[in-house]
Amino acid sequence: MASKSTPAIELDVGDRTVRISNPDRVYFPETGTTKLDLVQYYLSVGDGIVNALRDRPCMLHRFPKGLAGGKVHQKRLPQGAPEWIPTVRVFFPRYGRHADELCVRELADVIWAVQMSTVEFHPWNSRRADTERPDEWRIDLDPMPDCPWSRVQRVAGVVHEVLDELGAVGWPKTSGGKGLHVYVRIAPEWGFADVRRAALAFAHEVERRAPDDVTTAWWRRDRDPKLLFVDYNQNARDHTIAAAYSVRGVPEATVSAPVRWDEIPDIDPRDFTMKTVPSRYAEVGDLHARIDDAVFALDKLLEWADRDRIEADPPEDDS
Repeated sequence: MASKSTPAIELDVGDRTVRISNPDRVYFPETGTTKLDLVQYYLSVGDGIVNALRDRPCMLHRFPKGLAGGKVHQKRLPQGAPEWIPTVRVFFPRYGRHADELCVRELADVIWAVQMSTVEFHPWNSRRADTERPDEWRIDLDPMPDCPWSRVQRVAGVVHEVLDELGAVGWPKTSGGKGLHVYVRIAPEWGFADVRRAALAFAHEVERRAPDDVTTAWWRRDRDPKLLFVDYNQNARDHTIAAAYSVRGVPEATVSAPVRWDEIPDIDPRDFTMKTVPSRYAEVGDLHARIDDAVFALDKLLEWADRDRIEADPPEDDS
């Protein structure tokens, strides 16, 4: 006899009511964490996750059967959305197609996406007002397979040093994996190609200062597995990375968690999980809450890009 499914529940989220079906479905088998647990997590960091996603086209990483099943990379809004769910239309030149993607305005939009089996949220670095002009420059410190965490911590110090010299405010967070991300708010005055050129110029400068720790080699086969790759390509059009406060679809349910610069020498990214981040958030609040107050102009980095003769167009993806 088939087991009975758990009755759906309804949650009031702001002015909306969101129905959660199968709330007891286990999403993370190793810890027994359920769909409702995931909902409660996102409610606990509500202002933070909305701040990270607001008005951005968002790709969803969905796990309809939890981590025991397959992952769906969802660009188009899932079917069955209520009329109040906001979207923005984006164009994919490689395929010659458009897609209407989730574009979060309020916490209910996030909780509805979780109801639709979303675990991870991957926003664009541009917003609905002009999806072709990013307002966020992303520095991805991506360790190669044999790169120790101590090297990531050391390079983060160099990144902070260069940002300070440029007069840019960087907002760091764990990746939810083995690396770090640093976001810098920028004026939406440049296209993706220029933002990527600027990001590569910055990566080259970090590599110059830490040549024994850093690589900017494009091809994976050319990278020393012990080094850290400063992944400037995360600024290319339609490239996305997990948002601040996004849970990651891994057995440990790690979180891409905002941190302070002075914490980085002492933290272990594995300590930031779906179970530990809510209490931290209750204590320190959203560490990225003021990210929109510090807007940086890319002109100096674009001068560096011209100096380094960096081409505007990215090479083909090497994945």
